[in-house]
Amino acid sequence: MLLRLRITLPDEPGSLGKVTRALGTAGADITQVVVLDRGGGRALDDITVYWPNTAPREPLLEELGSVPGVVVEGVWSTREAPGTYPELEILKYITTAGDRALATLIDSMPVLFSADWAAAATERTPRAIVHSSWRAPEEVPFPDDTPARPTASTLPSGLHVIAAPLPPLALTFLLARADGPAFHRMEVHRLTRILEIFLTLPAVERSVARQLRRQTEQAGG
Repeated sequence: MLLRLRITLPDEPGSLGKVTRALGTAGADITQVVVLDRGGGRALDDITVYWPNTAPREPLLEELGSVPGVVVEGVWSTREAPGTYPELEILKYITTAGDRALATLIDSMPVLFSADWAAAATERTPRAIVHSSWRAPEEVPFPDDTPARPTASTLPSGLHVIAAPLPPLALTFLLARADGPAFHRMEVHRLTRILEIFLTLPAVERSVARQLRRQTEQAGG
């Protein structure tokens, strides 16, 4: 299986090499390293590794803990294949998805962001859920007020979320991750760009309007 590790380490020559050796000693196969932040003599990296499905994670954490200056911020499973450009593939599918454009977007976002689920609902309360991915709870914890731009937060339950407006559609989008660390600002920026492109695609607004109209008719009928 694929695991994602978020670690902080000294921003100095040789630090990343020590981390990769520790991961290799533990038996992890590194597939991707992404630098999220640098500053104050520290770096924040997301590292994706292959890890045996049945193997406990403790040896991995122990090896990383033995590297001076390394702090593990989180370890969680991911389905995002490293070295690919999944955003492009998903946007391509959305352009031909017709009335399922919004559903395709929502179903895809948990994979892109190593998250658990996503959902969208009407901005006005009481909210009506337009679509949710298969792991979303029955009661989706949408914020009381939709933020003006995509915003990351951690709920009292410990659930990490990004709430985002979809202004032309009068909808609120929510992406959630239970395991691992809070969403980083680079993840928020990435989601912002994807949603911006999605909202400019031809016929998206019309397809969502048709979907909402059908849901209203079914609820009334």
